[in-house]
Parts: sequence; C-alpha cells; structure tokens
Amino acid sequence: MLGQPHPFARFVRLLGRGKTLSRALTIEEAEQAMAMILAGETLPEQLGAFLMLLRIKEETGEEIAGFIRAARAALPPSDAPRVDLDWPAYAGKKRQLPWFLLAALLMAQAGWRVAMHGLDGVTEGRLYVGETLARLGVPPATDVAEAAEHLGRRNFAYLSLERLSPELARMMALKPILGLRSPVNSVVRGLDPFSASTSLQAVFHPSYVAVHRDAALLLGDNRTIVFRGDGGENERRPNKACDTVLVSSGVVQELRWPPMGDPRQTPDELMRVEQLAEVWRGASDEYGEAAVVGTVAIVLYAMGIAGDPVEAEARARRLWSDRDRGRFAAA
Repeated sequence: MLGQPHPFARFVRLLGRGKTLSRALTIEEAEQAMAMILAGETLPEQLGAFLMLLRIKEETGEEIAGFIRAARAALPPSDAPRVDLDWPAYAGKKRQLPWFLLAALLMAQAGWRVAMHGLDGVTEGRLYVGETLARLGVPPATDVAEAAEHLGRRNFAYLSLERLSPELARMMALKPILGLRSPVNSVVRGLDPFSASTSLQAVFHPSYVAVHRDAALLLGDNRTIVFRGDGGENERRPNKACDTVLVSSGVVQELRWPPMGDPRQTPDELMRVEQLAEVWRGASDEYGEAAVVGTVAIVLYAMGIAGDPVEAEARARRLWSDRDRGRFAAA
C-alpha cells in the first residue's frame, strides 16, 4: 500500500505537472515552502527536484519575495546599531579583482555603516570576499553578535552565510552537485540581515533585474538598487553604460549611467590581492580606481545622497581623494 504524500510534495507537484498544469508559486506558497526547507522538513530528493524545477521554469518576483520572507524570519536576532548599507557579496570575481571591497571600506571610513555577507568557494576558480578580506587584514565576524560589535566599532562587518544561515549555505553548496545555480542565489542577495536603510543587489544576468525589482516591491523594502554588476558583484564596470533600477518606498526609478571613460579592462591574469591595498595607499591603477569611484557613485545615488550621475561621481571622487590612505576603516 502506498503511503501518504509527504507534506512538501505539493510544492514539487505545482512546479512539475507539465506545460499546461504547472504554475509559479504564490508568495504565500513560496514562503511556506522555504520555511519547511529551512526547518529541515524536506527530504533531499524533494529539495533537489524543487530547486531544479524552479531553475528550469525561472523564478518569479513573487517566489523570491516569499523565499526571502521565510529566510529573514529564520535569521538569528540582532541588536546591531542602525545599518546604512546591506552589501551582499556572493558571486566572486574571476576576471578582475574585487574592487568593490575598496568601495565598501571607503563608505565605512566616511562614516556609513556597511554590513557585508557572502560565501566563499561556491564556484571553482573565483576569488571570494572572505578570503580576500582575510588577506587584507580585515577579520570576519564569527556570529551575528560580533558583526553587530564590528558595525558599532568600525562601521564595517563581514559575516559569512555559514555563520548567518547554515541551511542557506548548504543549499548554495549544492551548485557543483546539481550542476546549475538555484534560486537560493537570488534569495541570499535579498536577506538584508540587519535591516539596512539601503540594499545593493547586483545581478549577473540582466533578466534577473526585474525579478529583484519585483521582489523588493512586494517586500516593501525601503531602498533597493538593482543593476548588472561586474561578475555579478555590486561593482560598476566604469567603461560600460550601467542601467540601474532603484526601488524606493514603492516607487521605481530607472536610470542609465553613461560610461565614465575608457579605462582598459583586460583580464587580470595575476589577481594579486595585495594590489587592492597598494591602490588604497596610493599606487596607480586606472581601471581599479574608476571601478571604486563608479561603485561608490551608484551607492550614493541609491542612498539618496546624490540625485544624478554627475553629482554622484563628483562626490565619490572627493571621498576617494580624501580617504585616509594609512589604514583600512575596517582593519
């Protein structure tokens, strides 16, 4: 006699009933499904099938919003001080150094609190945030409480997803097993674990801009900016036009940023982390400096500090010029 269907089976069935009967999950269904996953109430076979059916179908803004709701509800509580910037960093860099780290540290040194979270080693051959910060002498937080302490003391904290949500980290680690990214890659970008005033959500594929935009609208987040970042990280490519979508209190603003010039962008064969510290201290790197300034400009616009690209870039250049070259703000 066949047993009763597993409670999670209905979510797999909704996604996998064929071209005419399958449909996307509602925001409520997505929230329920992710809550069950994070609570350990699914079987491995179900989780793999669920994630890959979503990947084939391609996730919707409603689904991502529901997943994020459940993920946020499962995060450990925090007594962190007010956070200005939520900075997810999950993609890793392959062709260029992670110049966005200098942008984040510059914002911290200028007085804004920056909460960064990410996960190392998801894809082989990429340089990730945790290992890079460690080599620059910026220690990660070991848990949410220490991240709150770092934010209060030095305006910057980096917390690995493994420390923030082990369940989501394990799901991210399924990529080499399943062979494809899953919707979890989008979910972690929207975690905002410290309820920051502004969230950055760069994507690698332009088609995901609308997904993140719709999710931010459904979640009612304060200020979220979405754009195609270099390698999928929150880093502007200064020699390319950049289209940003800002969601602010339910209002969507689209803006095209023209190229900042034509600094040469050739693949960095060495990916020498020490170069980041050298440029911070004053060494010349035309592309790297442009990437830092361009990224800070987008951040200032996202925060509502600058109203257009010209003003944003001018303010960003001043911040870069006035930095304390003798130390990293978070070191």
